[in-house]
Amino acid sequence: MTNADLKASSSLFGHPTGLFTLFFAEMWERFSYYGMRALLVFYMIKGFLGYGDSEAYAVYGAYTALVYMTPFFGGLLADRLLGARRAVIIGGLLMAAGHLMMTVESTFGFFSALALLICGNGFFKPNISTIVGTLYPEGSRKRDGGFTIFYMGINLGAAMSPLLCGYIGETYGWHWGFGLATIGMLAGVAVFVAPTRLTQFLILIGALAAAIGMVVYRPESLLATGINIFVAVSLLVAGVIAVTALGRGGLPAAAGNPPDGELLRRRVLGPLTAEWTVYLGTAAAIVVFALLVSGFAPLTPDNRPLTIVPDSVIERIQSTGGPVMQVVGVLVREVSRPAGLVLVLSGLLSFGYLAFETIRLPQVPRERMYVVLILTFFSMLFWSFFEQAGSSVNNFTDRNVDRVAEAATITEADVGRTIEFRVEPAPRDKNLKTLPLLSQEQLGHRSGSEALNSRIAEAIRSEEQRKDQEERLTGQDVDKLVSGVAQNGALTLTGLTYLRTAAAREGAPAGIKSVEWLVTEDNLGMGIGGSEIPASIFQSINPICIITFGLVFTALWSLLGRLRLEPNTAVKFSLGLLQLGLGFGAFWYGAQAADERGMVAMSWLLLGYLLQTTGELCLSPVGLSMVTKLSPARLVSTTMGAWFLATAFSQFLAAIIAQFTGVGHGGEENSAGIPIPQATIDLYGDVFFKIAISAVVSALICFALSPRLHRWMHEETSEMNSG
Repeated sequence: MTNADLKASSSLFGHPTGLFTLFFAEMWERFSYYGMRALLVFYMIKGFLGYGDSEAYAVYGAYTALVYMTPFFGGLLADRLLGARRAVIIGGLLMAAGHLMMTVESTFGFFSALALLICGNGFFKPNISTIVGTLYPEGSRKRDGGFTIFYMGINLGAAMSPLLCGYIGETYGWHWGFGLATIGMLAGVAVFVAPTRLTQFLILIGALAAAIGMVVYRPESLLATGINIFVAVSLLVAGVIAVTALGRGGLPAAAGNPPDGELLRRRVLGPLTAEWTVYLGTAAAIVVFALLVSGFAPLTPDNRPLTIVPDSVIERIQSTGGPVMQVVGVLVREVSRPAGLVLVLSGLLSFGYLAFETIRLPQVPRERMYVVLILTFFSMLFWSFFEQAGSSVNNFTDRNVDRVAEAATITEADVGRTIEFRVEPAPRDKNLKTLPLLSQEQLGHRSGSEALNSRIAEAIRSEEQRKDQEERLTGQDVDKLVSGVAQNGALTLTGLTYLRTAAAREGAPAGIKSVEWLVTEDNLGMGIGGSEIPASIFQSINPICIITFGLVFTALWSLLGRLRLEPNTAVKFSLGLLQLGLGFGAFWYGAQAADERGMVAMSWLLLGYLLQTTGELCLSPVGLSMVTKLSPARLVSTTMGAWFLATAFSQFLAAIIAQFTGVGHGGEENSAGIPIPQATIDLYGDVFFKIAISAVVSALICFALSPRLHRWMHEETSEMNSG
């Protein structure tokens, strides 16, 4: 946008009104992305795929890494050809198609859906952030505040999605959760492309519908009710502000236009224009990404993911002993997967290109790019630890965090009594609703009769029989799983999951919808009744904290800036890493303080998320602003793409870290399913402790480098975005 365009644009609260259009477009896109992410690992482990932890983490890591790799190329195409606006629309439509395909229970559909989401995110993510930067004139001190407001839109969507997609997906069926994510993505595209009046209407209707949904569909828990109401009110307030802002003018027509309209229409392959060549290339890329994220499993004889380095070599590396060789073995396995190999090669090429361009720049823009590249490295470390949230921390919450507010506990008077539990969290039968829920409170406890284990065996066999042939366990593996789950008589998460899945099937026999539990002396202190908060809902804690504290941090930086006490960007990064380390320290201490059943008080999880959030607010919005502020104008979208490519490496590293928390279930490790909480608590605690130490050490190194990095930013020089 030209200076004339910027001067002509209207504003609200000192920010361009177009910011609020982008706020809601990004909010709905993040609603769809995080709604799917909240369910993805659980879906792979508990859903029709029946993956084990390691297999699920590998697919999750490949997917999230590729999701953050493609923005580099999406930014490049927007800079050179498409323009940011057209790229955002293409990306939104591809992602909507991907979320819709996730509603189909099919291995082909699953990996095709992930491929559509990967490609769509590549077009959408870097370019909508770039448009935000173009709304502000060079050197504007409002830019950081604008990105923080935009970042709150990201997190409002991220807060809503687990509360709606996560709760509905875990309670009523996975396809309903993914279906909501589809609607959210379509709403995001509509807000971005619609005329101003229609955009106002869509924002109000969407905000009202989502707010009502969060009030109606929620767990029967005081904490969950309070969270849902808070997010619903925040959404409605944001909607009113956005409609007011858009009444003064929407997104400027010039924002995100192609750099050269003639080049876009030029024929490059026979009758095909440059634009249509991009579309055909994208279709081919979808096929490639489907193969990469699946590890080329559909093309192998045994339908197992391909690794370049044979498993026998990796096992030989790990068998040499010692924790270092265990880490090396996991690293080699992940790098030798097709997605990991492509990510490494793409990273070398992309950052090699940026390094080459940086060396050619004059001194001031060159040193600014040094700052961008160095802080991008520290950002990569931050997100590799932080992104445990969707994998190991998500499973830790599911397996070891006490999420039940029980109505009563078992006493001596209850010994010998038989309790009938309902299996479904939200049964259709009104008579079943009066029964207490068989919940997380029963994990690790044993019933005094074999009736429960018989029901679990029946559920396992019936559910495996319903699956397609290629996804079904063999008869021998089913026998092993049944035997392993019943081995010590205690209820495991695997047994509970199969029971719930079988009971929720259309036409399931009434007898499987409830189970009887004979109380023994070993059950003293066990909770019964009350309500269970689905683990996916806790994915909303981080974005809720950002919504709560985002404006506080914006005001804090402004106040410190006026007092000339505001920390420089590098110091803010250091503070972010330090607080992240303290957050994982809270998870570790919670694991140390777990009860005899291996359950952790919810307060430690909440404290850890709070500390991680304050760390994120020091680093992430400042990082986005830094990229647009310090990068030369001709490289800004490419550098923004590189920022997200570094985040792809973070996802890759996060998947490797998560591997060390994996427990047996599914695939070749299905002999016992997911163990009882007591068997997993120390595993999670040890890994979280090592992450905490690593994050604190990284923070200290960044603190030490901050004076030099601050000098290289040349804030006294006015030629921002030059070169």
